[in-house]
Amino acid sequence: MSGGWTAKRFWSEVQVVPVEGGFAIHLDNRPVKTPAKAPLVVPTQAMAQAIAEEWAAQEGVIKPETMPLTRSANAAIDKVATQRAEVVALIAEYGGSDLLCYRAEAPAALAARQAAAWDPLLDWAVEALGAPLCSTAGIVPVPQDPAALARLHARVAQMSAFEIAALHDLVGITGSLILGLAVALGRETAARAWDLSRIDEDWQISQWGDDDEAIAFAEMRREALLHAERFWQLAKFAG
Repeated sequence: MSGGWTAKRFWSEVQVVPVEGGFAIHLDNRPVKTPAKAPLVVPTQAMAQAIAEEWAAQEGVIKPETMPLTRSANAAIDKVATQRAEVVALIAEYGGSDLLCYRAEAPAALAARQAAAWDPLLDWAVEALGAPLCSTAGIVPVPQDPAALARLHARVAQMSAFEIAALHDLVGITGSLILGLAVALGRETAARAWDLSRIDEDWQISQWGDDDEAIAFAEMRREALLHAERFWQLAKFAG
């Protein structure tokens, strides 16, 4: 394939092909390339097979919105790999203003709910990541230990481009580096992380109700978070 999205399906067979550095996807023996025309080579056979299934499912006009794994792999290759340091820094910066560190001043019931849900994760960050973070009531920024932030940055920096692409969404959608790492490292599921990240919103909904537009937007973001978890798992899976 010459690059970019082709308007209509032109192939009859999709194959996963072992290549140097991982696995490629071929359409009638022609390798798929990213929008930037780099070879679409992914780190695991499981990911390649899942991407191949997206291509095999296309009929008539290609619909990129039905190919989330392909789009995430493209992002890992075209965006993360080409500006790795910047993306790592962007993700790591969430540690300095992590959602879990900012609690409600009132009502007391909401603050108690946040503490019960979030304190165990901050404890886990100390134990598993060596990164103690301070929490505070209100929105005034609280300075964090530079050594802790450096450890979190180092943890992100050691990941592959594909893992970083997944973590970018795990962190960005939840607003928490600790939650994103908890999903990546198996401490939490994405579904649970979604609920943990929505304590404030769910409290407001319980008080004032919700609307259809907000519900639809939230569901779209939840699905994106679940996809990021799947992409992470496929990037890690050997076999």
